Amino acid sequence: MTAICSAPLTRTLLAAGLAFAGTIASFSATVTPAHAGAAGYTAKLSTALEAPKQKVVNDVLWRCSGDSCSAPVDGARPVNTCAKVVKAFGPVTSFATPKGELSAEDLQRCNAAA
Repeated sequence: MTAICSAPLTRTLLAAGLAFAGTIASFSATVTPAHAGAAGYTAKLSTALEAPKQKVVNDVLWRCSGDSCSAPVDGARPVNTCAKVVKAFGPVTSFATPKGELSAEDLQRCNAAA
């Protein structure tokens, strides 16, 4: 009689264990922090800053240290964001997005707009 009752109990416990493991795995995936700079903008300043500086540009916090700046993507056109970064921190020698770097022409427009 014990053997008959243990089979459904084993299946139930197995199903409950798998459900619990799936819940933990999906929770872990949603609370894992994004890596800084992995999917954002980066800029290289023409002149290094004397001290680290932070400023909100296009509703996104930009962090600069030395001649390097970075921030998450803000949704605006990269050339427009670049021009605002130049106004906030100074001319740039490069400006990169998750899709690649701005062309020399776009970089020139960016620096000229500021």
